[in-house]
Amino acid sequence: MKDPVYYHHPTRKSIGLFGAVRLRDGKFMFHRADKFNAESFFTFVRDLRTVSSHAGRKVVLIVDNARYHHAKLHLLWREKSLNRFELNFLPPYSPELNPIERVWKLVRRMATHNRYFSGLEELRKAVESTLLLWRQPNRVLQRLCAIT
Repeated sequence: MKDPVYYHHPTRKSIGLFGAVRLRDGKFMFHRADKFNAESFFTFVRDLRTVSSHAGRKVVLIVDNARYHHAKLHLLWREKSLNRFELNFLPPYSPELNPIERVWKLVRRMATHNRYFSGLEELRKAVESTLLLWRQPNRVLQRLCAIT
């Protein structure tokens, strides 16, 4: 699953993140992005595929219908990789169906709620320290993102 999220600094500067949860065990991967576009998404999915390739299983990514998910830039790569990597698109305007949205909500609650950040770097460290807790398989994200 993947969906970008922005965490805002009080002056409205933000940190952009792509993220994915492996549903089998709750392991989390994230990638910082300055912009959400076809290039940054392509970098994320290639990194995700590389990290996931050791298991020998097909990676199926649940995504919304953002334009950069359908970009021609990575279309050929996706077509060539269909036996190892696939995007599953959610119906339009249905963020409640995307399990990663639950993760972003939990990250906000754990890392940013009721806290003041004097700078963007302080905000980034708070968010990323929370995300780093989930780099190993864990039951919290596995249960949070369960599709049953």
